[in-house]
Amino acid sequence: MAEAGTPRLAVVGAGTMGSGIAQLGATSGYEVTLIDVTADVAEKGRSAIERRLRRSVERGHLTPEAVEAAMANLKTAVGAESAADADLVIEAVVEVLDVKKATFAALDRVTGPATVLATNTSSMSITEIAAATGRPDRVVGMHFFNPAPVMKLVEVVCGYGTSDDTVATAMAAARRMGRTPIEVRKDSPGFVVNRILIPLIIEACKVVEEGIATPEDVDTAITLGLNHPMGPFTLLDFTGVDINQHVMDYFYSEFKQAQYATPRLIRALVRAGRLGRKVGHGAFDYDPATGRRVEVGPTA
Repeated sequence: MAEAGTPRLAVVGAGTMGSGIAQLGATSGYEVTLIDVTADVAEKGRSAIERRLRRSVERGHLTPEAVEAAMANLKTAVGAESAADADLVIEAVVEVLDVKKATFAALDRVTGPATVLATNTSSMSITEIAAATGRPDRVVGMHFFNPAPVMKLVEVVCGYGTSDDTVATAMAAARRMGRTPIEVRKDSPGFVVNRILIPLIIEACKVVEEGIATPEDVDTAITLGLNHPMGPFTLLDFTGVDINQHVMDYFYSEFKQAQYATPRLIRALVRAGRLGRKVGHGAFDYDPATGRRVEVGPTA
């Protein structure tokens, strides 16, 4: 059990990102409540956390005692009201603006006025999400990267009304979780990373659409020519083709510039149900047993 005075973190959304953030909180000494719309989904998130932590013991990265302590810090719950006593709430629901706004309106009703409400959105307006609440000064972006327990960066994003104290709280929380935060001072679509990354993926798709190179060769060019750890098509599949389409559509709706228009290739993949590694098919195919990419050899 967590001790009295332990900071309380609620994470809303028990999927890949939410469970990853909850894991960071639990291993960093927070009393964590992992919340979703059903108990089954929340428990699946908790089970995923325990599996990851057990694997860390096998690899020598954690002790069994550390895992037991982390799991003792973690509980699951259903519904926004379960966040009522949290000091910090991090939302990690689906990347749909209306869903996020409804979630924040509900959190605003049940949490105390001093509670900081953070969104893990990768691209959407913090200001617009904050407008669904009566406390825009206490709303901030905390964009973790996937997988959250591995990736070190957190973009702390200011909305129009976000207070300096709220930014400081979010920066301190990220550091407590062992992450490196940067402050994004202006609420602009895509913040820093996706503002740079999304045009790269769009251009990679155009290179393929124009017949200049294959997705395999584009990835080889970027990994070997620019020393990126993975190519744009591998990254597209890793993060989800449908998620990238949502972000690109959002960029275009905000900027109204042709350079941000979603490529035909992305739309074709989504229409075909090729959403990336999570379904076994995206720009590339993946082995369902291992999740590894299926390499296609030369044809005779």
